[in-house]
Amino acid sequence: MHSTPENLNVIYEDNHIIVVNKRSGDIVQGDKTGDLPLSEVVKKYIAVKYNKPGAVYLGVVHRLDRPTSGIVIFARTSKALPRLNKMFSERQTKKTYWALVKNPPPAESGTLTHFLKRNPKQNKSYAHKHEVPDSKKAILDYRVIKKLKTFYLLEIDLHTGRHHQIRAQLTAIGCPIKGDLKYGFDRSNADGSISLLSRKLTLTHPVKKEEMTFIGQVPEGDAVWKACN
Repeated sequence: MHSTPENLNVIYEDNHIIVVNKRSGDIVQGDKTGDLPLSEVVKKYIAVKYNKPGAVYLGVVHRLDRPTSGIVIFARTSKALPRLNKMFSERQTKKTYWALVKNPPPAESGTLTHFLKRNPKQNKSYAHKHEVPDSKKAILDYRVIKKLKTFYLLEIDLHTGRHHQIRAQLTAIGCPIKGDLKYGFDRSNADGSISLLSRKLTLTHPVKKEEMTFIGQVPEGDAVWKACN
């Protein structure tokens, strides 16, 4: 199920920002597929809810991979957008993810450091233990927070924001994410998603200057995700 103006899962909204729980399959911003992006869905939601004639302002601040679900924040004003952009570019936000993996990681918790090299043709990043030409350093912390019957739930804090970072780094330690065929999992999820969730986002409100934390919800109708709550 894709997000629509009618079923949009809004976590928080005020005059300056709107935070939504992205469904897997939603693209945050328009791409070559021509599919309706989440940004346009949010604009339509705002136009209807607030009876706004004409164009609705909405600024895209960050993105999530299409098969990933969870928290996405948009700017509703031209005042909020550059401030949010600055926070994200300068790593002043704290992002936490949940990932389901079948294989246990080498330790219950740890820090992963790799050098990621992107292959644009494949739209894929490869993790190397040592620096290679055109690679970028990638660092994350992980810990096992739940053991299910056949999967492990990892909580991940990002220190860097690289292309497909979590997917590539977990694969490098033998823990591809459930459903992620591109990064080595053996079968896809029925809905085409991968079991990676943008679980928590903490930042300072761009106008009110208050610290805020938003919690993403696990995908509906997925028994494995439901067991993680």
